[in-house]
Amino acid sequence: MSSQSRRENVVIQTLGQIGACGLFLLRILAAIPRSMRHVRETVRQLWFVGAMSLTIIMVCGLFVGMVLGLQLYHVLAIFGGTSASGTALSLSIYRELGPVVTGLLFAGRAGTSVTAEIGLMRATDQIAAMEMMAVDPIAYVATPRFLAGLIAMPLLCCMFCAMGIFGGYLVTVDWLGVDNGTFWSNMTANVDVWQDIINGVIWKSAAFGAVISLIAVFQGYTTAPTSEGVAYATTRTVVASSIAILALDFVLTAFLM
Repeated sequence: MSSQSRRENVVIQTLGQIGACGLFLLRILAAIPRSMRHVRETVRQLWFVGAMSLTIIMVCGLFVGMVLGLQLYHVLAIFGGTSASGTALSLSIYRELGPVVTGLLFAGRAGTSVTAEIGLMRATDQIAAMEMMAVDPIAYVATPRFLAGLIAMPLLCCMFCAMGIFGGYLVTVDWLGVDNGTFWSNMTANVDVWQDIINGVIWKSAAFGAVISLIAVFQGYTTAPTSEGVAYATTRTVVASSIAILALDFVLTAFLM
């Protein structure tokens, strides 16, 4: 087989996976009314993918804010604009770093766990057993995990942004000596609630949460029922989610900003 034929096969397989994932999303959306009977499962998954991811989100947010504050201070000092450190820090976190880094961390921590859990259910014939007992696995397994990721991502992104701002404050104000009032006043004067917080934090993180949850559930639900298949599915979840987050970030930034 020539290299051109292999490339064509890769493109065809990729497009086929995207189409199958889109059809799977329609099945999940159609199963939302039926999944309301399993609210307890949705809450359990919200705890699993949300609360259990809180530690890594907060710690990474703190250090990202500290590093960003340090770098921005030295760059702005070249132009004598260190008083704008608060504005530059907040806009960078709210518009880009908060949603994107939270999405990547969420995909690595929660997305892989969801894929592995559903893949293990597929490998041990638990999903087939649900179908035999007239239990809809889409409504009981896939939809609660999808909804949990969709709800958890904006909340985690808010925590990441809060810790990032706090980390940048510690570095620029407490360590490097930027005036406390100037730091906060410039930030509050230049941060727009709709454009920066609603569009940057809420809408972006919700879109990333939906994409990550869909990919994680789809890869786990359609994986080969073997241990090797589950391992490949978790890897595909991280790779596909990371690419989707960065590509979707560009599209959303072009439209929302």
